[in-house]
Amino acid sequence: MTYVKPMFRHPDAPVNGLGHTRQVYEGGLSTLCAGCGHDSISAAIIDACFELSIEPHRVAKLSGIGCSSKTPAYFLSGSHSFNSVHGRMPSVATGANLANRDLIYIGVSGDGDTASIGLGQFSHVVRRNLNMTYLVENNGCYGLTKGQDSATMDSGSRNKKGDLNQYSPIDLARLAIEIGATFVGRSFSGDKQQLIPLIKAAISHRGFALLDVVSPCVTFNNHADSTKSYEHMRQVNAPMPVDFVPMREEITASYDAGNTCEVCMHDGSVVRLYKHDNDYDIEDRQSALQAAHHYASEGKILTGLLYIERDSEELHDVLDTSRRPLNSMDEKQLCPGSRLLDSINAGLR
Repeated sequence: MTYVKPMFRHPDAPVNGLGHTRQVYEGGLSTLCAGCGHDSISAAIIDACFELSIEPHRVAKLSGIGCSSKTPAYFLSGSHSFNSVHGRMPSVATGANLANRDLIYIGVSGDGDTASIGLGQFSHVVRRNLNMTYLVENNGCYGLTKGQDSATMDSGSRNKKGDLNQYSPIDLARLAIEIGATFVGRSFSGDKQQLIPLIKAAISHRGFALLDVVSPCVTFNNHADSTKSYEHMRQVNAPMPVDFVPMREEITASYDAGNTCEVCMHDGSVVRLYKHDNDYDIEDRQSALQAAHHYASEGKILTGLLYIERDSEELHDVLDTSRRPLNSMDEKQLCPGSRLLDSINAGLR
């Protein structure tokens, strides 16, 4: 048995604007369970970066601990990568981002890594509006330790052993909107048509972008009584169709007035989405929270782009950092010298 990917690709395989085939954006062979939703998310990231014509070496991918945190090995093998300790990925992402603002940061986490041990770190990276895409592969259980309920497991959902969860879940999308995230989306790993445009929009967003992706665990949380199963998600998913139009393409409206919302991003690209409810404003926090709560009260899960703040200040704007990445400066440029340090200290007395 071999675990080496074949190098052969069809000579007529499509290429992107950089002349790369999709193969350039792939990673190693997955060791996750066959059918795991996480692999679908990895494939969506590959497609999104391919379609955006991003050079893999311009991407830094970061993760913590868990099944989800293994997935960066399965996409963009030519990118930078850091696998941190449990729940501490936001700190590593913050340090790396402050040192080199020119990279595209993609953090991959899980419901345990984010909503349990990492909840404090998650909250602070949200409120600081770090310029990154933060993907939560949310399956409602701890797959590496035999399927115990996680903090996102819905109240009343049963695990594989038949135990009923009696605790209230943490809704990461609603929490992120509440504490200041400037881009919040939710999707389902089984909905490729919605997920890929959302990832492309999140990467293009300037500021912190959260994507909470329901990703069923086929081994421990894909049975009939689970609210994170494929069957349940297909029944309760209330999808908001999304289309992402890069700035290099002509941007035209193709829907009837009143049925769509077009959001222009800072780089000139456009996120176009069909609105289920014309009273729902994705650029108003309270409206977004009320919409998510309304669908949840009906036993449904609203997916799509839930909230966006287009003209936000990301962390580099707030700190007024140098436009030149710190990792490109030498010691003389980074150290101001004792005289200047003395004057700074004197001004703080």
